[in-house]
Amino acid sequence: MNQSRPKVKKSRALGVALTPKAVKYFEQRPYPPGEHGRGRKQNSDYKVRLLEKQRLRAQYDISESQMRRAYERARKTEVKTGEALVIELERRLDALVLRSGLARTIYQARQMVVHGHIAVNDRKVDKPSFRVRPDDVVMVRERSRSKHPFQVAREGGYAGEGETPRYLQVNLQALAFRLDRDPNRKEIPVICDEQLVVEYYAR
Repeated sequence: MNQSRPKVKKSRALGVALTPKAVKYFEQRPYPPGEHGRGRKQNSDYKVRLLEKQRLRAQYDISESQMRRAYERARKTEVKTGEALVIELERRLDALVLRSGLARTIYQARQMVVHGHIAVNDRKVDKPSFRVRPDDVVMVRERSRSKHPFQVAREGGYAGEGETPRYLQVNLQALAFRLDRDPNRKEIPVICDEQLVVEYYAR
């Protein structure tokens, strides 16, 4: 079975493309999977908020407990909770490895981190949830640079159609990037009405 299928199905169910492969399927069949996918369904407020929360979780590929912890941290900031939540998630190491163009998908970015290929400020970090701070320099470790995925990244193979977010300074030739500053919500390429996510957790 094609391994991309479950992610394609999940993409259609959530209404957001989670991988580049899902994009073409999603364009062809943008409604949820199943024979009733085309039908109009009246969703309760709870279901709408739940779906939005699941969409955000899926885009960062995180567990419910990780999501809740991020929400609790966001709640304690002075920024609007929804915006703070997305910014909090965007500062994850795996998310920024993806945004920089070092990886093709969030799943690949996570694998790169877990397998010890990534260093932050010259120290190996193998936790995808590591929170990158402004001025931190992230790079592929010397011993990993010859591996095929990083050769592809160096040639710009994962950079995709979108522009590099303005909060990152990226040098793909050096397989490195720096977080210049905290992202602004409007710069983060995530599809989500974060206010609905806040309402889900605040209920």
